[in-house]
Amino acid sequence: MQADKQKRPFLKWAGGKYRLIDRISASLPSGKRLIEPFLGSGAVFLNTNYEQYLLSDINPDLISLYQQLKDDDEAFIEYARQFFTPDYNKSKRYYELREEFNDLVPGVRKAALFLYFNRHGYNGLCRYNLKGGFNVPFGKYKKPYFPEEEMRNFALKAQRATFVCQDFEKVMQRARKGHVVYCDPPYVPISPTAYFTSYAKHGFSLHDQERLAYQAKRLSQRGVTVVISNHENAVTRAMYREAKLTSFPVRRFISCNGKTRGKADELLAIFG
Repeated sequence: MQADKQKRPFLKWAGGKYRLIDRISASLPSGKRLIEPFLGSGAVFLNTNYEQYLLSDINPDLISLYQQLKDDDEAFIEYARQFFTPDYNKSKRYYELREEFNDLVPGVRKAALFLYFNRHGYNGLCRYNLKGGFNVPFGKYKKPYFPEEEMRNFALKAQRATFVCQDFEKVMQRARKGHVVYCDPPYVPISPTAYFTSYAKHGFSLHDQERLAYQAKRLSQRGVTVVISNHENAVTRAMYREAKLTSFPVRRFISCNGKTRGKADELLAIFG
C-alpha cells in the first residue's frame, strides 16, 4: 500500500529503504494497521497509507527523537535548528556535545543532539560502545543539511502512529487479524561464514533471525501478513522457505574496499 507521493526520511540511516520503497510497498497488502518492529529511518512508514501505525525500534534514542517530533513538532524543529550553524560544525564542539549527550537523560535536548550527530557525524552512522556510549566520530562536512521539510512531513504523519521501544517479538505479538507487519531486521551477512567473525557483535544473531522467521509464520497462520527484507542467500532462503520469495539486485558496498562495490540480491519474504 503506497502513499501518494514519495517522502524522504529526515535521518540518514544505514540500510534505509527509501530507494526500495516501490518494491516493498507493492508487497504490502491493505489493512487497518501497519506494524514495524525495526523502524530505522521510517521510509516505509512515510511512504505507505495505513489508518494506524505501531512503530518500534530497539534504539531508545531514535524512538525518543521521533516522539519529541510527534509531540512538539514546530517547537522541536526550532530548538534543533540552533545546532546547524557554523559554530556547531567544528570538531571540538562536536566532541564536547557527544560527551554531554552520553550523560543526558531522555528529553528534548538529547533528542535534538541525536539529530545533530546524525547529520554531523561520520557517514550518518549510529554506533555505541560496549558501555552504551554514542561514539561516532566527527564527519567533517562543509555544511550539514537541516532537514526541516522532511521533519515536518514526519511530524504530520506521526499523528497516526504509536512509537514504542521494545524487542521485535513483543511488538509482533500485538498484531491482530487484518494487520500488516513489515520487518527490516539487521541483515544476515552476504557470506554465511561471516556470522562469527563480524556479525554477532551487532547484537542480532542467527538465533534472532530464526525467532523472527518463526514469529512471521505464526502470525500468518492467524491472518496477519508479514513481509521481511533481508539479503538473499542460502541462510535466508532456508529460514523463509514457507514464505513467498521475491529477489532483485540492489547496488551496495559489500566490503570496505571500494573496488568491490557491486550488486547483492535483496530478498522479500511474504508470509500470508
